[in-house]
Amino acid sequence: MGDLRLTRRLLFTAGAGALGVTVLGSCSSSSPPASSTPSSASPEAPVPAASGAVAGDWRRVDISYVAAYILVREGEAAIVDLGIPGSQAAIEDGLKAAGAGWGSVKHIVLTHLHDDHVGGLAEIAPLVKANIYAGTGDLSSIISPKPLKPLADGDEVFGMRIVDTPGHTLGHISVFEPSTGVLVAGDALRFAGRLENSDPQYTADLVKADETVRKLAAMDIRAILPGHGEPVVAGASAALKELVTRLPS
Repeated sequence: MGDLRLTRRLLFTAGAGALGVTVLGSCSSSSPPASSTPSSASPEAPVPAASGAVAGDWRRVDISYVAAYILVREGEAAIVDLGIPGSQAAIEDGLKAAGAGWGSVKHIVLTHLHDDHVGGLAEIAPLVKANIYAGTGDLSSIISPKPLKPLADGDEVFGMRIVDTPGHTLGHISVFEPSTGVLVAGDALRFAGRLENSDPQYTADLVKADETVRKLAAMDIRAILPGHGEPVVAGASAALKELVTRLPS
């Protein structure tokens, strides 16, 4: 998604219960980060977050214009998406802030094939003894130094349920944690001042992307952790239903 030039200088931020590890320097991309903050006017209660987490036990790592998410439970860690090339240091610091390290990582889930979500795979895969997964429809298009395991709708990994969310790419998947209602959405959803559908300019199938939104709106989702833009940790269900009203009929 555009030419990326990155120098590693890290800025640690904390706000709204979220750890941010932002890579500063010269980074250019055709997909700039969204800077808006979700509305807190919804009557729905936010998902309780552990100390330093953004929702439940989920921690967010901001890497330039994209985010990775870390879940740590009982000394074991899962990571959803690996950001752009050069993301190793940022994700490592995110793990350390969660009281974990590369040795704790047992699961890596890649939501889709785009380089801003799998770019860190080449440098991170050799550091972990983890199962690395991708959706069946995208798996063959991802170059990996280790074998990838396929995931399909309804599969379970580390207490997380896999949800097929095609549209952005044909094999796009999202990760749903039923116990908390947290959805890690990859690029199936984004936040840009309000909850939005997959960005049309990078979407393989717009009809399927709309169908994905309708599918997610029917689920019991309490928080949305997108790849781009701020998390929606209050009023997520209402925001999804409102987004459905803006879709083509």
